[in-house]
Amino acid sequence: MLARISNTKAFHWLGRQLMNRDNPAAWLDPLATTINPMWVQEYTPARVERIIVETNDTKTFVLTPAKRWAGFQAGQHVNICTDVNGIRRTRTFSLSSSPLLWERQGEITLTIKRLPGGLVTNWMHDSLKQGDVIGLTEAFGDFQIPQPAKPALYIAGGSGITPILSQLETMAAENYRASVALLYFVRTQDDVIAREALTALAARWPALSLTIIATHEGKEPRYLKDSDLTPVTGLPVREVYLCGPKGLMDLANDLLSQRGVNEQQIHSTFFAPPAQAQLDGAQLGGDVTFTTSNLKVGSEGDANLLEIAEAAGLQPQHGCRMGICHQCSCRKTSGTVVNRLTGKVSGPGEETVQLCVSVPQGPVVLDV
Repeated sequence: MLARISNTKAFHWLGRQLMNRDNPAAWLDPLATTINPMWVQEYTPARVERIIVETNDTKTFVLTPAKRWAGFQAGQHVNICTDVNGIRRTRTFSLSSSPLLWERQGEITLTIKRLPGGLVTNWMHDSLKQGDVIGLTEAFGDFQIPQPAKPALYIAGGSGITPILSQLETMAAENYRASVALLYFVRTQDDVIAREALTALAARWPALSLTIIATHEGKEPRYLKDSDLTPVTGLPVREVYLCGPKGLMDLANDLLSQRGVNEQQIHSTFFAPPAQAQLDGAQLGGDVTFTTSNLKVGSEGDANLLEIAEAAGLQPQHGCRMGICHQCSCRKTSGTVVNRLTGKVSGPGEETVQLCVSVPQGPVVLDV
């Protein structure tokens, strides 16, 4: 078996100089892929052990990552990378299993819904098989269980249940003693993901109150309403976790605010980015200097820094391209950028920025 090479600064420098890669061990990846894909070094390989059908459009993929993977905390995401029609694709998914499954059995799960027109999700549903190997990044995200334990309310919609499943399984296993309520919205009762797991959790864990609401089984759609929050005792002091379609999350935020829940108590996670802010293109653009690459590029309009770097032939690290995963974060040493999602303007000095959502506003210098 190939020995794992340490990730020291010297090795990173050597890899960048010779092969434009941080890890020189990745030089051998083409050979390793043909011998044993689990030896690949450029990313953490993960083998598909089992595939479980949850609903007619949702499957759970049980994976065994290589042992060097660092693990995760309940509620976090990973980026997966895989070749679809000969092109490397990267997408962000929530881990749906408890970290205890990884710690005890070396397995994790991704519960993935087929999306209309979705390139990667549809490929995974149609083509990914038991025994295949895909790539994983390290886990990321701050959508995490309250510490110390506090009463909590979860509001989920559709496949937004996946990071919440991870948290609930973990909380039950650790005998989380504070009260926990889950409002889970699905189109029909046939669309409930992990119904058996949720029912079993509610049966064995007295702290959990489970409510499943079908939105499209009546004559009129049945969405979240204020009366759904009435049975949730002590709502103003609960930590609230939201994950689902934007419409549900916006409605939940409005109702929670009316009920006196502070914004600081509400935690949200997204599978897609929030709507982009309206930016004035006439005030955007400028020269971008990539100091590590000794390159200076001019830009106009609202192109983000990642797009500018790639157009110049650079290949900076990135993941979701939506401002969620922070894999493209780098150091800005000078200049001003505008966040494409929030419209917020940065300071002119040194700070960390996300390439995929940062648009230059005048000259910018980056450590890339």
